[in-house]
Amino acid sequence: MTSSYELVDEQVLGVRMSVFADRKKQLRELVDASLAFADRDYLVEGDRRITYREHHAAVARVAAYLASAGVGQGDRVAILGRNSIEWVVTFWATVSLGAIAVGLNAWWTEQELTYAIEDCTPALVVDDMSVITPLLEGPDVAMPDVAVDEDDPAVILYTSGTTGRAKGATHSHRNLLCLVQAQEALIASRLPPGFEMPASRTLTSTPLFHVSGLHSGVVACINTGGTIVWQTGRFDPKKTLDLIQRERCTSWTTVPTMLWRVLHEPTIGEYDTSSLFHIGGGGAAWSPALQSEIKDKLGEQVGWGLGYGLTESSGLATSAGPADLAVNPDTVGRPAATVEVKIGPADEIWIRGPMVMLGYWGNDEATRAVIDDDRWLHTGDLGEIRADGQLYLSTRRTDLILRGAENVYPMEIENCLEGHPDVEEVAVIGIPDEEFGQLVGAVVVPSEGATIDPDSLTAYVKERLAYYKVPTRWFVQSDPLPRNASGKVVRPDVVETVTSALKESG
Repeated sequence: MTSSYELVDEQVLGVRMSVFADRKKQLRELVDASLAFADRDYLVEGDRRITYREHHAAVARVAAYLASAGVGQGDRVAILGRNSIEWVVTFWATVSLGAIAVGLNAWWTEQELTYAIEDCTPALVVDDMSVITPLLEGPDVAMPDVAVDEDDPAVILYTSGTTGRAKGATHSHRNLLCLVQAQEALIASRLPPGFEMPASRTLTSTPLFHVSGLHSGVVACINTGGTIVWQTGRFDPKKTLDLIQRERCTSWTTVPTMLWRVLHEPTIGEYDTSSLFHIGGGGAAWSPALQSEIKDKLGEQVGWGLGYGLTESSGLATSAGPADLAVNPDTVGRPAATVEVKIGPADEIWIRGPMVMLGYWGNDEATRAVIDDDRWLHTGDLGEIRADGQLYLSTRRTDLILRGAENVYPMEIENCLEGHPDVEEVAVIGIPDEEFGQLVGAVVVPSEGATIDPDSLTAYVKERLAYYKVPTRWFVQSDPLPRNASGKVVRPDVVETVTSALKESG
């Protein structure tokens, strides 16, 4: 580890908060410092790879290309494409110029892409990586030398848009650099005294237009000389296991659904996963059933951790390590360094710190709706901080089911049902009801070869949860649940499917 983790109080955007005393001030510093790792692999994309030395030279060439195309400080460069070496080099070239990199969702429809491009008004859209590929090699050129303030915008990532139009969460240089240092501090706090962490080789299953793939992946990795490994093409459990074996991956950043599918891959025992020591994820607590299978299927050496954060908080707010999860598998941990977390009115989680975004690009009204005058981010998520000082999630306020006088939290029921051997995926939603206001409904995808019996599932939940939490309507489907880029279920799509089924059944 190369950083000091001493905290001091300073003014950030008009509010006094904790920051790292010894810190870098602009993202380009990370690129220059990475030359210390020379010929070590930085990115592995299938059969392609690029070293830190090659990457630094490529960033300089692409920055010169962008500048010649008229890109200047504060301009937006929109990047559209699958995870690739070219994507990352374009990102670093953009922020090194003091311009703003916009990660466009490669899974969006044309209409959604058009909306985002009109929203961020980029000076350039890089949607053809063949333009960048020739610049990965060539004569050396000087890196740009642009004065950048810590709180200048660096990145725009659009929120998943599961409710309403997607909004451009705008992150500053300070936001990302603080995230890098906070992640390092978390790792350092969990290591034995004097232990020197070897360079990581991290398999990431998340896209670069998401905070997990970009901020917590390629940005955080460059500061420690680690290697990022991507699976090319669509997610496939066998390909994931093959990559862990072939590239000797030491860690894997993923989402619960992908982890579940790998753990239930029938051929998992045929792969050597002995190099894997850590699995990380976030977004929600992992079910105890999921956690209990990790060591059984991947090896006793594997530990895991997860956290809670939003795109609006640069992807990190709290984190739970192996010791925390061993005692409380449903926790999402304690606040990371520099982060304040409190529970506001109606059990809403509020977050403050130097990782909270500047705001939504070009949308002051939406920004004011979630960030108050004291820079507290009102997350819209519900939770509680218990006596152990750790955060426990309930659900998003918009997902809350109101059954009569009782509040029902879908996550609790979903976690319960994930432990049933015949259930591959499940989404719990509210169904309109004249008497109760809403009833609890569950959309279930059976495991391969399994047959779902709603009566047995009812009995299963009834044994584990209060009567009012037991689903009264079951919907079984063979198709996977619809998910967004971060792996979360798109509940409006699930509701639409259920609504159509109810209409057809009369």
